[in-house]
Amino acid sequence: MPDPWDPRQYDRFRTERAQPFRDLLALVQPRPGMRVVDLGCGTGDMTLELHRELGARETLGIDDSASMLAKVPRAEGLRFEQLDIAKFAPAEPFDLAFSNAALHWVPDHPSLLRRLTRALRPGGQLAIQMPMNDDHPSHQTAFELARSPEFRRLLHGFERRAELLEPAQYSSWLHKLGFVRQQVRLQIYAHLLESREQVIEWVRGALLTDYQKRLAPADWERFLRRYRELLLPQLDDERPFLYTYPRILIWGELP
Repeated sequence: MPDPWDPRQYDRFRTERAQPFRDLLALVQPRPGMRVVDLGCGTGDMTLELHRELGARETLGIDDSASMLAKVPRAEGLRFEQLDIAKFAPAEPFDLAFSNAALHWVPDHPSLLRRLTRALRPGGQLAIQMPMNDDHPSHQTAFELARSPEFRRLLHGFERRAELLEPAQYSSWLHKLGFVRQQVRLQIYAHLLESREQVIEWVRGALLTDYQKRLAPADWERFLRRYRELLLPQLDDERPFLYTYPRILIWGELP
């Protein structure tokens, strides 16, 4: 399948997308000479910030999108690798496994958390942020459209839904995996966009990419046009438009 990720589209809301990253980074306990992995690093700009803020000895950014990795930043101790984050299985352990807005794309979170825990050395930390906005009309409309007779056939029954559970479940998993300290919270981010039309541009840079790559260009344009027709009447025509966006933030530390 072609790579639908467009760094320019994703970065249209760079400031809004950066705040959850910084809130997650604030949970991390810096240690001297850390070895860090950033899973789902995107364009790498925030990976560079992570690397510098922690003063890490080595930071590895991983993403499976060639277009996102096309112009990654350079710095001493910073490197990038194109890889499906679901297949991440390092030969050497890390001090921190960090992931900002990426692991909701990966299924089977119990197995995923076990794999990430095995990738950490004693005293290692896990820091994860994932969107939990599937109940918003911006997401529900995409699901409903994917299930419609016309697009269900073209998508071969595909429907993108994040396999997320309640924050308390993640807290329980961290405890069972041996994390002795943890913070798990659901946070609502209140993004002020220019208008309700900007919600479409936001979702085009994330959720809708999985539909785009499965549809022929003409079918994708029809999907997007129909999505717009269905979504906008559900949103208040206000300027600025308040786009509420829940996210789960997870941090844990091993003994």
